[in-house]
Amino acid sequence: MGDKYNWDKNVQPSVRRILDANLDRAREGLRIIEEWCRFGLNSIDLANECKQLRQEIGSWHGTELRMSRNTPGDPGTELTHPQEEHRSDVQQLLQVNFCRLEEALRVLEEYGKIYNSQMASACKQIRYRVYTIESGLLAYQRNQQLQNSYLYLVTSPQDKLIEIVEAALQGGLTLVQYRNKTANDITRLTEAQKLCQICRRYGALFIVNDRVDLAIAVDADGVHLGQNDIPINLARQLLGPQKLIGRSTTNPEEMRRAIQEEADYIGVGPVYETPTKLDKPAAGLEYVSYAVNNCPIPWFAIGGIDMQNCDEVLSSGAERVSVVRAIMQAEQPTLVTQYFLSQLNRYQALRSHNILPEKV
Repeated sequence: MGDKYNWDKNVQPSVRRILDANLDRAREGLRIIEEWCRFGLNSIDLANECKQLRQEIGSWHGTELRMSRNTPGDPGTELTHPQEEHRSDVQQLLQVNFCRLEEALRVLEEYGKIYNSQMASACKQIRYRVYTIESGLLAYQRNQQLQNSYLYLVTSPQDKLIEIVEAALQGGLTLVQYRNKTANDITRLTEAQKLCQICRRYGALFIVNDRVDLAIAVDADGVHLGQNDIPINLARQLLGPQKLIGRSTTNPEEMRRAIQEEADYIGVGPVYETPTKLDKPAAGLEYVSYAVNNCPIPWFAIGGIDMQNCDEVLSSGAERVSVVRAIMQAEQPTLVTQYFLSQLNRYQALRSHNILPEKV
């Protein structure tokens, strides 16, 4: 009896303080995430899910736990770390707060087993739901950025690869694919790591061509697969649901399969003959017109597109284009990128005013 009395007297107040602090921590983290879902992503579904979880956690935060709080006597209020004083971008801010939330829920689950087993069980289930929200939010962000990207640079081997890509990013590029089919794996890994870091710095999406293993190794935003690469569902299993997967298509049947396999986007082409696809005859503008009327997911016209024929491609109905040589071999990649983006924006504005005729 005495031992139990001493345990209740000495341990229970500490457990209640731990639970109180972590209930606050979990709700604060959720609120930060919720605000971005609401105002940053304009996603009512994600914001509502965060709000519901926040209210569920709050339902366990009763008077007894709140009364146990002793902020002046808490030595942890003076603990800090330099990394806590700065956030490089919204992505890092969200990652930090997801970690904070998940750690708090784990603490609530374990200490809750002493205080209230029902609370412990509830926090365990909430933690699993938070993992799902985290994956969903990352996928949503990437898909939103994909939707808003109209120019797609596919790299080719160059001595000044990094400098060229960074110059294009300075011109407003938001989507880059690393493609090098001839280099050894060490070179590919090194180049992919550098490009991924640069794209992160400029807030651009970074995709790896063909190689799922390389995409995983550098934590790319996704992978682009050709018709002879691994199935999309296998790539999805390896990469996870939050990553982007694109597929090259050259005809309506390949497009239909890619959509059925739930590709996030597709390439439509080659529109013109191109040395990067020597084995592929030009699909022509007819395939572009077909995609206008039949492709419900984002698609990029690709293949031999440059500043001379870009207008022809856009007037055929394409809203997004992918280029290789036009930027990779340009003397001024920044200016060429800005030219393409200005053309894409101009056609987008014309379409919004129903000025361009619909292509059939």
